[in-house]
Amino acid sequence: MDDLERELRDLAGWLQTPEPPEVAARVRARLTAPAPARRRWRYLVAVLIALLVAVLPPARAAIADAVGGLLRFAGVTIATSSEPALPTGSPSPLPAQRPAALVEAQRKVLFPIRLPAKLGSPEQVLVADPDSTGTCRVATLLYRGGALRVDAFDGRLDPAFQKQASGLEVQWVQVKGDFAIWIDGPHAVTYVDRTGAVRVETARLAASTLIWQEAGVSYRLEGDLAMSEAIEVANSLG
Repeated sequence: MDDLERELRDLAGWLQTPEPPEVAARVRARLTAPAPARRRWRYLVAVLIALLVAVLPPARAAIADAVGGLLRFAGVTIATSSEPALPTGSPSPLPAQRPAALVEAQRKVLFPIRLPAKLGSPEQVLVADPDSTGTCRVATLLYRGGALRVDAFDGRLDPAFQKQASGLEVQWVQVKGDFAIWIDGPHAVTYVDRTGAVRVETARLAASTLIWQEAGVSYRLEGDLAMSEAIEVANSLG
């Protein structure tokens, strides 16, 4: 939590509000005030939500840059760069990725595999990155011939995906009343395995992506969807 705490405190300097100016002052004061260690995480999240509510939309869109060009959220690391290296060639699948029936996939992961009602049953289910016991870290639901995908993974193992975004709008949105991140447009993405190693061979060009977290499980919804459509799909997760 120390890195997150430092990043959230850095956000205080980016708070911009038109009127009344005392809103910015109050949030800055809350960001810099000490909090009991055991309550620090909830406290910082509450302050961040207050910050997001207070900032103007242009500032909200640029908030990824407020932490020195690096944002970590829900098991995904997003790095902003003026000239990201775009992947070439055919990417490798995630580590030890294989197809599985939905019932088998549920036995292979430690979290419930939830289906989005807006999309229905997936055309294919994949599991990947198993540990020594065969327990997998990632379950992927594929739709529309694989052009639309939902990655679900254990959010306690951090991070799982690394993204390079350049000239894209990275903004905060809401899923089921909690905050999420929307990346508007294609961007490079690589997989970070359970040991923390970046799997360069998995690098690929990803479509627009919505990222959110529920009950310790992190989700990526990627595909040719408008932001409003993606949020509807996320909100329909059963």
